Amino acid sequence: MVRTMSLLRALIGTARMVRHSPRLAAALPPDDNVLLDAPDDRLAPALVAAALADPEPAAKLLATTRDAAEWEKRDRYAARLATFAYSRDEWLVHWLAVSPRDPDALLVKAELAVRRAWGSPARSERLRELGPLIDAAAEASPGDPVPWRLALDHARGTHAGNAVFESLWEQAVRRSPHHYGCHIAALRYLSAQWYGSHRECFDFAEQAAEDAPPGSLARALPVNAAFAQLPAGAGPVEEDRIDAAADRGIALSAEYAAGDPWLAEVRNLLVYVLLRRGRQQEALEEFRRIGPYATSFPWALVGDDPLGGFLEARDAVRGAVARTIPLRGAGRGRAGRGAPDGHYA
Repeated sequence: MVRTMSLLRALIGTARMVRHSPRLAAALPPDDNVLLDAPDDRLAPALVAAALADPEPAAKLLATTRDAAEWEKRDRYAARLATFAYSRDEWLVHWLAVSPRDPDALLVKAELAVRRAWGSPARSERLRELGPLIDAAAEASPGDPVPWRLALDHARGTHAGNAVFESLWEQAVRRSPHHYGCHIAALRYLSAQWYGSHRECFDFAEQAAEDAPPGSLARALPVNAAFAQLPAGAGPVEEDRIDAAADRGIALSAEYAAGDPWLAEVRNLLVYVLLRRGRQQEALEEFRRIGPYATSFPWALVGDDPLGGFLEARDAVRGAVARTIPLRGAGRGRAGRGAPDGHYA
C-alpha cells in the first residue's frame, strides 16, 4: 500500500509539472536570453572601449560618479573595470601613463592590485605591500568611501587587529554612512570564517539594515549574513534569523522594478538563500524579478559554471512549484518554508 501511494504521488506530481511548467516558464526569460554579469547601459560602453585599449570612456564614467557622489555606482563600476583589467590591462596602463595622479585611475589601479594579491598564494605578504597604493587612492579623492572599502578588505587580508579595523571603519562611514561595499567588507571581517562569529555577523547586518533608508542596498546585509551562515548549518534560532533576513531581502526586492540590473546580485543571492530554506514559491517570484540578469555571485561559489548553476536552479524550482499546483486549479501553489536544505542546495 505504501509503495502504491508513493507511486500515485509521483504520477500526480509529474502530471502537475507537465501541465503547469509551461505557464510558469512563460513568466521567465528563455535560457538563451539570460546573461551573466551583464553591464548596465553606463558601464557597457566603457568596457567596449577598454577592449580597444581606449580608457577615455572609463575615465569619464568614474569622474561622473565622483563628481555626483554616486558612491555605490562608483564602487560597482570600479570593481567591474578592475575585473576586466585583470586579464586585459593595456587600457589601464595607458591611462596611468597619461594621467598618473588621476584619482579614478588610481582607484582602479588599487582595486586591481588588491584583487591580484587576494588571488596569490602569498596573499598576506602581497597585500602588505599595497598599503601606499590604497593610501594614494584615498588621498586623491578625499570624500570617496570606495578606497576605504579597499582598506577594509586589505586589513582583513593582512590580519589587522580590531583597533585598526575600527579606525578604518570610522573613516569609511564618515564619508558614506550606509555604503554597501564598506558594510560588506565589515561583514566579512566579522564573519566566523575570519575574526568574528555568526552572531556578531548577524547582529551587525541587522542593525545596519534597520538604520539604512528605504531602497538602500544596505537593507540586504542580513541576506549576506544568512548566506555566510548556511554552510555551517543552523539551529532553530539561526533558522529564524535566516528566514527574517530573507523576508527583508524580499521587501527590498519589491521596491525595485522587475528586471532592474542594479539589484541583480542582491536578488541572485536572495534566491539562493530562499532555495536553501525550501521556500520555492518565493524563490520562483525572485527568479521572475531577476529577469535575464544572472550574476557570478553566489553561483560561482557552488559550481564551476555559474550561468549553468543559475539556470539549473531556476528550472528545478519551477518544476517544484508546478508540482504543488492542483491539476484542475489555475491558482498559484504554496510552497511555504521548508528544511534548511530545500529542493536545491
